[in-house]
Order: sequence, then structure tokens, then C-alpha cells
Amino acid sequence: MSSDFYTSYIYPYAGIIIKICRAYSNSQEDFEDYYQEVCLQLWRSKDNFKGNSKWSTWVYRISLNVCLTLLKKDKRSKKHFVSDALPMEAIEDGKSYEEDAINHLYIAIKKLSEIDRAVIVLYLEEKSNIEIAHIIGTNPNNIGVRINRIKERLKKLMDGKIN
Repeated sequence: MSSDFYTSYIYPYAGIIIKICRAYSNSQEDFEDYYQEVCLQLWRSKDNFKGNSKWSTWVYRISLNVCLTLLKKDKRSKKHFVSDALPMEAIEDGKSYEEDAINHLYIAIKKLSEIDRAVIVLYLEEKSNIEIAHIIGTNPNNIGVRINRIKERLKKLMDGKIN
């Protein structure tokens, strides 16, 4: 991967990639693997980008697809342990997971279904319902209702009312 490609097409969208990878990974090591794989797949698929949407939409789609694929592969290859505790790296390295409130939110998000995680991460990125539907490949009519249900579930998860 050339440094020009990274500088122009990955670095400006690193925030998107980080948020999605963080929502689907359970450790700093997994996060780094997911991030690296997303970058590699973006580079490999750059010639398939037709410009019918924004590059950021392409980054979201590739990131989600890579993370979902890796998550399924991880589930098949080993027992998947999910803990509410932060990874040791996060405790030692305050830069990785700085704010407790955000960590609490990510812990709750990880308890959602794979598709609900994608929807809420996109919603938190202030994407419109139409953009969310386009990125995840669904009907825009049900996105608003789905977001409201996800927000209610997250609230209950964060308040400790459900697991």
C-alpha cells in the first residue's frame, strides 16, 4: 500500500474505521487486526469504487463487511469470550480508551446484535436514515424505528436493567 493512498484515502477516514472496528473487537489485539484488515481491503477494493456514492460511504461498507466477516471467523475458530472489563492494554494505555462514559457505551453496544451495532454506530456518526440504509443494505423506511428500539435497549443496558 503506498503512503499516498494511505494519506489520501485512509487517514482522513481513520475515525470511521476506528469506531467500527472498536464496536466489533473485544481486545486491543483484535482491534489492531481488524483495523489493519480494513485498510488492506480498502486498498484492494479501490479499483471497484465506481464513485456512485461518497468515499466515506465506501469506507463504512468495507469496514462493516470486514468486521462482520472477521467476527464470524473468530466465532467459528474459537470460543468467544466477551467481558465487561476493559482489556489490560486499555487500562495501561490511557490513550486507547480514555473516557469511562464512552467505554461504558461501547460495552453496551457490544451486547447488541451485529446489525444493530452497525446501525447505532452510523447513527452516532450522524448519518441520515437513508445513508444508514444504503451502507448496511436495507430499506430506509425501517431505520428510524430500529434506531429508537436500539436507543431504548442501550439505555436499559447502560442502566443495568438488562444484560
